[in-house]
Order: sequence, then structure tokens, then C-alpha cells
Amino acid sequence: MKKILLVPLFCLLHASAFAEDREWIAYAKLIDKLKLDKFYASPIGGRDKVTLYAMLTPKNKGIKPSDVVLTVAHSAGKQVLPITPEGKLFLVPNAAWIKEDAKIWTNLPTSEKVGVGFGMDALVPDGRQWRYSRLMGSVAQSNELIKTHAGLLSLLVPTIKTVVLQFPKPAQLTIQGKSGAKLYNSDAKNQIRLAPELALLQEDPLMLVSERPGAAELDTE
Repeated sequence: MKKILLVPLFCLLHASAFAEDREWIAYAKLIDKLKLDKFYASPIGGRDKVTLYAMLTPKNKGIKPSDVVLTVAHSAGKQVLPITPEGKLFLVPNAAWIKEDAKIWTNLPTSEKVGVGFGMDALVPDGRQWRYSRLMGSVAQSNELIKTHAGLLSLLVPTIKTVVLQFPKPAQLTIQGKSGAKLYNSDAKNQIRLAPELALLQEDPLMLVSERPGAAELDTE
């Protein structure tokens, strides 16, 4: 999902400074702001094609998302939360941490602030071939989830229109429809962009890829 789709959930966060790391936000508050509790409480059939994530954006452009370290301090110890180089943070609510009001600490000083939004990616099915609806059904599912769980914030989010497959190297994708095979080649960025087609969703043909994509972003273009 491109950054344009990220919904700002609350003001840039900051907290009192400690000697080194500092307390940033309560774990339960972050889960609530991102609607993760509602997302994972939804029937699996309504969220099985997408994954929800938090997007961290340092206000200081000189700080990369990968420079940010977030650590959950809970009763059993401490656990670092994995953040992708792009700033994506994938979280599944931990009921024990919520119950004990665990805190998230950051390595950034008080003077540095981080904006937080949420986004969704399509889930890449297992293997290198799958039914068309398994991947392309993520577009309709993501729009419905935003409408259902984002509330008034959904009015700020453009409609998701495409799936952008991201490959580690040049790749090809084939859709084996009844009217013949459609072949797509990755572009200069090793990406293939697809918009869902109603006829293909109904037919549900096989999709085959020469390389397994590393991610499938949802986009408005």
C-alpha cells in the first residue's frame, strides 16, 4: 500500500525522556489506535486475503525507519518489535501484554517524533500458482475492511484499485483464462501491477509466477 493510503491515527508521539531508551506508548493504546483488535476479531473469511500493519514515519527526514527500535517491556522481559526498512510494523495483538498494560519503549530521544498510520498489503498465497480470486479478491476485501473498521477515517482513504506484486528480480506472471493465457512481464522496478477484472473473478483461473513475489502492495492507482 502506498504511503498516500496511510491514515494518520493520532498526533506525533513523544514521552518523557529517560537516561537512554524512553517510554513511548502503552501497547494496548497502539493496538486500539490501529484497530488491530477489531481486525483480528473479524471473521477470518473477511480478512483472509490481506494483512494490516502500522507504518512508522520519523518526522526528522534524516532518520530512517530502520533506525527506530521499539521494545515491549512486559512482565516476562523485553521484546524488540521487528520493523521493515520501509517502516512497516506487523502486529498481532498479545492479550497478556494488553491485560498487564505493557509499555513500548523507543531508542529515539524526546526531541524526535514519529508519526504512525496504518496500511494493508495483500497476502501472497503459498507457492507460485494460485486461483485468481485468492490474490485479486484482496482489493474488494481491503476496501470493505476500511469501510467497516476505520469508521469516519475511511472517508479520508482513497479507494484501493490495484495489487502491485514486487519481485526480487525480473519475473513473469501468467493468467490461464478460458479465452487464452495472458502474460505479464515485470517492469524496471521488478513489479507487476494488476487491477481485478470481474470476469476473471467469476471464472477464477490459475495464476502462475516465474518467481515468488516478496510482497503484494495494495494501491489506489
